[in-house]
Amino acid sequence: METVRINRLTKNDFNVDEAYKTLRSNIQFSGNDIKVIGFTSCQPNEGKSSVSLNLAVSMAELGKRVIFIDGDLRKSVLLGRYRINKQIKGLTHYLSGLSELDEVIYGANVDNLHLIFSGQVPPNPSELLNGTKFEDLIDHLKENYDYIFIDTPPLGSVIDAAVIARTCYGIIWVIES
Repeated sequence: METVRINRLTKNDFNVDEAYKTLRSNIQFSGNDIKVIGFTSCQPNEGKSSVSLNLAVSMAELGKRVIFIDGDLRKSVLLGRYRINKQIKGLTHYLSGLSELDEVIYGANVDNLHLIFSGQVPPNPSELLNGTKFEDLIDHLKENYDYIFIDTPPLGSVIDAAVIARTCYGIIWVIES
């Protein structure tokens, strides 16, 4: 498995770190069967990608096996925001049959954390996410990971988050303060 270094991943200050620990604990107290969690917002730029990735890091640091899926197939910000400067195969490559699963899962510079990036922007994102291949992917990942976090597009912009939600045990709404 190829490893990707998340370059701008920095340590949060005490208050932010405690907020993530509280959110992490709330998820854990929801039950052991809560494994697949989606993250969305109403509008772009409310912080859902940052919250979802930081929460994934927090869970991984606790020793949980976590896979983070960038499900925003239309306008992903992760590759640019974290300065990942290499050719990446992602979710769209897998869902469209261009790549195998082991080609799109990347290790990270955080123990216990794996990533699936969005991949190239497809002409039919909702259709790819609505197919049985996405459901089968999530079922397969549930067998190998303690938590699956899926960063989705804002629900106020496109329907993709609702399509992804059918595979999730819960959705976390991120609202800008």
